[in-house]
Amino acid sequence: MANSLTQTQVNQSKTLMLFILAMSLSGLENLVAEIIPEFQIGPIELGISSFIFIPLVLVILFDNIWVALAAPIGEIVFADLILGEFGGLGEFEEVILLTMGLYLAGRLVKDVASRKQLIIAALVGFGFTELAGTMIDIGKVWIGIEQLEAVPGLPESIVALEGIDFLVEFVITGIIFGVLPTLYFVPRLYGKLEPMLGIKPREIDDSRNPLPIAVTIGAVIAVILGTTVAFISEMGINIIEWEADFLDKFGDNFIWVPIGIAALVAVITFILAKNGKTKEAKASQEG
Repeated sequence: MANSLTQTQVNQSKTLMLFILAMSLSGLENLVAEIIPEFQIGPIELGISSFIFIPLVLVILFDNIWVALAAPIGEIVFADLILGEFGGLGEFEEVILLTMGLYLAGRLVKDVASRKQLIIAALVGFGFTELAGTMIDIGKVWIGIEQLEAVPGLPESIVALEGIDFLVEFVITGIIFGVLPTLYFVPRLYGKLEPMLGIKPREIDDSRNPLPIAVTIGAVIAVILGTTVAFISEMGINIIEWEADFLDKFGDNFIWVPIGIAALVAVITFILAKNGKTKEAKASQEG
């Protein structure tokens, strides 16, 4: 009984460490993406919204819902709260959709050596979030159609721009900084990163079983919840909203503060997890 309780505590500690590591790395990649300049061609912006491959690689390697949740939480903590730019209830739209998208990516991979599975997982992981977000934004446009009808063709133009923006994001963030790095890093990190954190690598599943129906239902529920949250926020009902004015005082260089904090948290967490793994190994040898 005591051994079982101790093992449960150890597993919880590992999960917490993994969550914090994924959260800090996700916050870091979002912040770095923010300082990379964007290019604009007419109304179309060409830029990197995030280095999505980092949470994708982590969620595929560990296949853990907490890793999926850590990605949007990391963005909120390091890229929003510390910078004083928390948008309130609307931020949770991305939390819901991105968590579900990443979780789907992790569940879609059964063999990390399969390039086909990795490609599909990365495309679905990013595509689910981006497509759902785009459809929600288009829905907001059509909800306000009466106001927009004053300008002929404006609603259609906005919908077209949303569609173009989705395609651009899908190519740049989803494929170039999503699929391609995921294909490179997952096979190389599999079996190496997990033991360093004291976690057993995920087992390869040769079965061809489809996604459980519960996961599919969860994806549908996530879209419904994300849509609900987005429209409630659009109506001006914001439970929590915070915008600090210290950015005007410190300027754009203040972004290096959360970058440094996120990097420091990631390094410390990795060291603690690695030390915990060493202590666990010694304890098992003594036992």
